[in-house]
Amino acid sequence: MAIIGSGFGALTAAALLAKQGLKICVLEQAKYPGGCATSYRRKGYWFETGATTLVGLDEHMPLRYLLEETGIKVPVQRLEPPMQVHLPDGQIVTRCGNLEQWVAEAERVFGKYNQRAFWEHCYQVSQQVWRTSLQQQSFPFSNFKDVLLSGVRTRPGQLKLLPKAFRTMEDVLQKYDLLQNKLFVAFVNEQLLITAQSYLPEVNELFGATALCYTLQGNYYVPGGLINLVKPIEQYILSKGSYIKYGHEVKLVKNTEKGYRLVTGKGEIESRFVISGIPLNNTLPLFKEEQVQRRLKPYLLESCQLNGAFTLSLVLRAGEVSQVLHHQVHVPEGLPEIGSKSIFVSFSHPEDRLRAPAGELVASISTHVHHPQQHIIQNKAALEQAIVNVLVQRGLIKRESILSVQSATPGGWIFWTKRAFGAVGGYPQYRHIKPWQMKDARLDHRGAYLCGDTVYPGQGIPGVCLGGIIAVNKLLQDHF
Repeated sequence: MAIIGSGFGALTAAALLAKQGLKICVLEQAKYPGGCATSYRRKGYWFETGATTLVGLDEHMPLRYLLEETGIKVPVQRLEPPMQVHLPDGQIVTRCGNLEQWVAEAERVFGKYNQRAFWEHCYQVSQQVWRTSLQQQSFPFSNFKDVLLSGVRTRPGQLKLLPKAFRTMEDVLQKYDLLQNKLFVAFVNEQLLITAQSYLPEVNELFGATALCYTLQGNYYVPGGLINLVKPIEQYILSKGSYIKYGHEVKLVKNTEKGYRLVTGKGEIESRFVISGIPLNNTLPLFKEEQVQRRLKPYLLESCQLNGAFTLSLVLRAGEVSQVLHHQVHVPEGLPEIGSKSIFVSFSHPEDRLRAPAGELVASISTHVHHPQQHIIQNKAALEQAIVNVLVQRGLIKRESILSVQSATPGGWIFWTKRAFGAVGGYPQYRHIKPWQMKDARLDHRGAYLCGDTVYPGQGIPGVCLGGIIAVNKLLQDHF
């Protein structure tokens, strides 16, 4: 069994298949596992590559399922509160992990009108979505057996979710008469951007309510960075007699009588089955068969439909450290060149000596770049300075505390991850694409499968973990 890429979805699939006794070979073009959910080392400091927040360990959530199935142990520290959001009017709203505390905070900042009703509704939807997602591992359907199995597993409560696929989050705010609350609309829009990669008019209620409630799940910090989330999974895969080959970029996948031949820059590998854990835009060029090309092309998105990222990695003197590690900062006037209206900041834990020495900490900072192919950043220094200025003005950092700065454009993201257009965060949610219209885990109904953040369900570590679980379920369902 060959798996292309070592993103979190691919590692999930590899671990679950290795548990079943299959011999796995993971082919990864980089030198670290984890894809967009890992860390990189530079000059003795560890920075997050992409994802910086960790959820998914609560009951009925995918990461917990993976760890329970395999017995893998991951070092984590619970974060409370998970995040603060610095609003356009200068106020700070603290995203508490407890629903009652969060409702009280939302009412304090946005006013009492319908906040409780809105958030209780979203929380209920999010709980139902996660529970249903693990129960319905045959979804989306691509053969009759999927439909049959889904029918057997259907519970009455699941059917109540169906209408929510046809409503947008804008419709939900309108239902609760909250669209006139401009500060709240700005807050919701930027929160959706970092979770669903899109805004109120596009995100459906199923994904939107779940995305808005991720801070109401258990949020965790991994000492040493997210590399220490993926390393135990890597070690588990290796302990089962399987392999992970770094520096092996797959160039081509050919059909053979017995399965597939994967051509890499360092040779060829024969495999009965293959799972692509890389984005759909990157998967398509690997498979030249007309059938695969025809099936996959309708699901691809162009640069104008995607988001890239401009990232900053800072080393700071610790000084007075915020007790909250994750912050979203609104920039209502927009950042120069790219126009982004929010910045996401994640600090290392002040006691984490694995990422920075005593008296220092690191910060991973990112902002969205819509249509990355069009927005070629000409003046990195000016954009760096604009972001630093915002963070200094909001009191998150002190200019004199900065020890080093390094930045990367979407082009840097392409260089590091090879992802088409330098796209980040999975495919954005669009209202015309219903959940059952998203790409199923089967690639060719022969032995090739898909997982990752551009395949259903995508988005965040829990989403791609669920994608790996679904790919494994369908492969075993089809062939074992």
